[in-house]
Parts: sequence; C-alpha cells; structure tokens
Amino acid sequence: MRKVLLAGFLLLPLALSSCSSSRLDFTGISPEEAYRLGKIKNNPYSIEGKVYVPMSYEEAIAYEETGIASWYGQETLDQHKGQLTSYGEIFDPAKPSAAHKYLPLPSLVKVTNLDTRTSIIVRVNDRGPFVDDRVIDLSTEAAKRLGFFEKGTAKVKIEVISR
Repeated sequence: MRKVLLAGFLLLPLALSSCSSSRLDFTGISPEEAYRLGKIKNNPYSIEGKVYVPMSYEEAIAYEETGIASWYGQETLDQHKGQLTSYGEIFDPAKPSAAHKYLPLPSLVKVTNLDTRTSIIVRVNDRGPFVDDRVIDLSTEAAKRLGFFEKGTAKVKIEVISR
C-alpha cells in the first residue's frame, strides 16, 4: 500500500503539469500544495526595472501594514476587466479583490479604512500597486464598501487573515 501511495505522490506533479489551460485549475489542491508544485508563481518579478520579491506563506502569516490604498481606476478597469489576474482568476471589478506587491497569491486580508473604521475581507489575487506611496490596490466593489471610491484613496490597515 505504501508503494502505491508513494508512486501516486511522485506521479502527481507529472499528471498536473500535463494539464494545460489558459485558466489555472486548483481543484482539490490547497494553495500551499499548488505553490509547492509550481502552479502559483510567487517568484520574484520586475516592473519598470524594479525587482519585487514576494513573501513566502510563512512570512505572511502575521503580516500587517498601514498605508495608502487606492482602487484600480477606470483606465485599468477598461483594460483588465475579464483578463486573468496574476493568480489566474478572471478579474471582475464587481467582486472584492486586491493587488499587493509582496503577499503570496492567493492571500485573504482584512482591510480597514482608518478614517471610517469600516473593514472588508478581500482576496489578493494580483500584483500591484506600482505607485510608490500605495500599499494595496482594491477592486471597485472593495473601494465602495470601504467608502473611498469617490475620493480614490484612503489610509488603511492591512492584516493577513488566511493563506
């Protein structure tokens, strides 16, 4: 029985790599396992000559950050609605989601608007923002729920609540 389990375990990455699709499929695989198998690309990446190194899941467990949040903006929405996020999901601005430079994909974070004390839980499924003073980009829906859609930005606290 052990040999059968071991053989199955050793062949799993091969079986998974043979399934090719423009949409990533993580059915039945935890995010940690998908990351280990190389399905999720939490590798260093470069934007406009600057290198970003995402955190590991272990580093992100107790992560908190305070700073300026923004929402994607109309131009970004027009360009990316219906496109795949860095995690491989179809971007839908009507769903609460977020982009972060360093958190592992996916991550669930609690975002609190520090002016209104309103909070929302969002799924980080993309990379960004790449504006120096911003710590997180939120979807239209998330910005509306946090009460800063019209203003464009807000001071927020980010707390990782789940990998």
